[in-house]
Amino acid sequence: MQYIICNFAAPDRAEMNFISNGDIRRAASMLAAAENVAIICHVHPDGDAMGSSLGLARYLTALGKRCGICLPSPAPRTLDFIFREGDCTTIDASLHKEQADGCILGADLAVCLDLPCIRRADGLEEAFRQARCPKLLIDHHLNPAREDFDLVFSVQDISSTCELLYHILQALPSCGVECSDGKAFPEPATDCLEALMTGMTTDSNNFANSTYPSTFEMASGCLSRGVDRDSIISHLQQEYREARFRLMGYFLSEKMRISDYGVAYAVLSAGELERFGTEEGETEGFVNIPLGIGAVKMSIFLREEGSVFRVSIRSKKGVSASRLAGESFNGGGHEQAAGGRLDIGPEIPDAAAAERYILEVTDRYFGK
Repeated sequence: MQYIICNFAAPDRAEMNFISNGDIRRAASMLAAAENVAIICHVHPDGDAMGSSLGLARYLTALGKRCGICLPSPAPRTLDFIFREGDCTTIDASLHKEQADGCILGADLAVCLDLPCIRRADGLEEAFRQARCPKLLIDHHLNPAREDFDLVFSVQDISSTCELLYHILQALPSCGVECSDGKAFPEPATDCLEALMTGMTTDSNNFANSTYPSTFEMASGCLSRGVDRDSIISHLQQEYREARFRLMGYFLSEKMRISDYGVAYAVLSAGELERFGTEEGETEGFVNIPLGIGAVKMSIFLREEGSVFRVSIRSKKGVSASRLAGESFNGGGHEQAAGGRLDIGPEIPDAAAAERYILEVTDRYFGK
């Protein structure tokens, strides 16, 4: 397979030249030629995955393209507000696998967003590999699977996939490639920008981390085009269920521990999550809270789900969350924000052993 990789580790923020004009023209040609587009994101989609998926779908729908968003698992209810009447079909593959596979196999362009490799799309991988259409990746994580795509936009020093997609869409009108109707690509409309702004806000923790000059340029551009940031913040931060705050209090008062190395950690079992009636997405942000403690260098949060623990790791500058995730939790990510999993059975004998495992691996990590 022929592919092109646009992967810059240290972009020149002052000149905003971290995306090459040649790759923008190639992407524009792929978008112009496509009539049916399948959009795929990672399992357990978060704000960045959903924001970039909906943002791209709205942009392409406005061009007259037919789009389908294929989710490996359902989006959390905390993101329900992001959907609008008239949005393209969103397919939950965990409930409608054949429909999702059909969308991918029938597409003449497949776009993967916010995942470095198709394995992160779980049950959608087989259909993706069988599809004979061109394949495009837009992502901000380390080590993209170059061999699986025809064109890859991969920038790590950026807040989010939503921000990267924003800059790509902003570049399309002046790239010199025409849409299928012979006109220049338009600038993204407000509804597209609203979705992108939502994803950037969640992935940067409301500008608290992974924020660059280009991030503020995006925010300024979105606001000038009519995006209501106050409404987005209200939806994201002021519409949680009471149960989330009850769980948060329990998380902080009963579960959080701090090791001698300054590692704050907490493990929530499936039983505890069920006790509070926890829904998908309602523990989002818990892992960031302990970093407000001066003595804490790293925060680790484990949430039991079936036979695995989902792992979130955050760290302060100078401490690599990504390295620990890669070494001990089958994962990776950004330097200060990473994730992974811990398998119950192969790696720890039972769920009760998770806390001991955290102490062992962090003692090795900080004791080196």
